Amino acid sequence: MPAIETPQEPLGWAAPEFSLPDPSGQVFSLGDLRGVRGLVVFFICNHCPYVKAIADRLTMDAQVLLDLGYGVVAISSNDVASYPEDSPENMAVFAEEHAFPFPYLYDEDQSAAKAFGAVCTPDIFGFDAMLKLRYRGRLDASGREAAPDAPRELIDAMRHVYRTGRGPEVQHPSIGCSIKWKD
Repeated sequence: MPAIETPQEPLGWAAPEFSLPDPSGQVFSLGDLRGVRGLVVFFICNHCPYVKAIADRLTMDAQVLLDLGYGVVAISSNDVASYPEDSPENMAVFAEEHAFPFPYLYDEDQSAAKAFGAVCTPDIFGFDAMLKLRYRGRLDASGREAAPDAPRELIDAMRHVYRTGRGPEVQHPSIGCSIKWKD
């Protein structure tokens, strides 16, 4: 399956509203998740080799972002009928295995992925305190193989956002597996 790259498009649009459950059924909305500095949204899934390669660093970097005052959430939008490994039950296992310090939500009708324009896993969106998009890029230079010593691009970008109110000029697209859309 070929890798998909996130599109380079204008920044500054507002985070779309959503209300999604975690695997236990607890529902979270955009307002519940935002931090004082903004919100970082990860579109991920359990089976993607790109996500598996960064899952532990995702946990570490998310904790740094939470400590900086950002809210953090992950959303899985894949069609679980075709990809049962991405089911809510398996999401709970994946989140526990990687000690996610953030909610991992299930987008069953794929409306959140469509509203954000998410195209792949991982697809990362960084919003400022006013919930305007300032970063859409990768976690770091890892691909299907972990690069543990790679510069922390997402953390650096979100530090830049809270210092300047703008996203960094250079933003590298994320690369991953396509979101598995329902027919």
